[in-house]
Amino acid sequence: MTYSLAHLYRLVATAFQIVDTPNHRSAHEGLVPTGAGISFVLVFLVGLYLVSQHEVMTGSSEVFLQIVPVLIVVAVFGFLDDYRPLSWKIRFVIHAICCAYIVWVAGAPLVNALGVEVDLGIAGNMLAVIGLVWFLNLYNFMDGIDGIAAGEAVSTLFFAAAIAMYFDLGGVPHPVVLLLACLIGFLVINWPRARVFMGDGGSVFLGLTFGVFVVTETMLPFWSWMILLGWFVTDASLTIVLRLFRRQRIHEAHSEHAYQHLNRAVGSIKTLLVVGLCNTLWLLPLAALAGIAEDRGFVLLILAYIPLVIFQFYCGAGQVAPKLNWGKPG
Repeated sequence: MTYSLAHLYRLVATAFQIVDTPNHRSAHEGLVPTGAGISFVLVFLVGLYLVSQHEVMTGSSEVFLQIVPVLIVVAVFGFLDDYRPLSWKIRFVIHAICCAYIVWVAGAPLVNALGVEVDLGIAGNMLAVIGLVWFLNLYNFMDGIDGIAAGEAVSTLFFAAAIAMYFDLGGVPHPVVLLLACLIGFLVINWPRARVFMGDGGSVFLGLTFGVFVVTETMLPFWSWMILLGWFVTDASLTIVLRLFRRQRIHEAHSEHAYQHLNRAVGSIKTLLVVGLCNTLWLLPLAALAGIAEDRGFVLLILAYIPLVIFQFYCGAGQVAPKLNWGKPG
């Protein structure tokens, strides 16, 4: 259904010129319809509604249903931003309110650090709100080349479900199954060369949804989710930190993420392969270990992130040019 709806959206968007026009920062050529994330958002929401009418939602799924309204809000404003750019201040206020509501409903997670569960009270709730706002935006920042945002979401959800089932950490909740299925359908049409882009509406929806999975510890502990999402977290965070050091405005569009430098050097397919191999061979095993040894999760997170940060720095994260010479795509 998502695949078919994305194709239908492509026809409508082309007719009404809802397209992404290439500029000096773009990784694509030609006019590509944008805002197609509405396809998987709609199918996911309808599917979740239908399931909720026939199944009793418990645990994290029940909490997720209470959070769905704010996911719709951020998606709607994201789609509006696709068609007519909104002020970053307006977006920030809306995002902050939505994230505060999520923490009010779900609460902040009790993080297990070296065997001690840490409850920071009000400070923990504030940090959770900031973290959710950051997740929402970092996913939007990382949606800059064909297939990367949808591909990251598919691999993360699939690996999370596989870890939960293999180690018998609990069943796979309906929202995870539905979202994974929708994104597989969308990835087919978003794969290089992409025929549609998901746009801000789709990327902010995914970012906040993953943020919800993290703070509610859906299926997996906090540390496992953070490790699985490691490439996106480190690339976006390192890029922003280095741009702040250079006194650049972080809300301004740029193309200085590590994955963007990689894309210019070796092309989209090889960049997706690098990220995919990193997720599979490095982050997946460490996330699985964090799932069964939660008290060692913090140490495993540091172990997962340090090589990523070093590699991304030399790939050019937050810099005008990379420090590695990758050559040109052949």
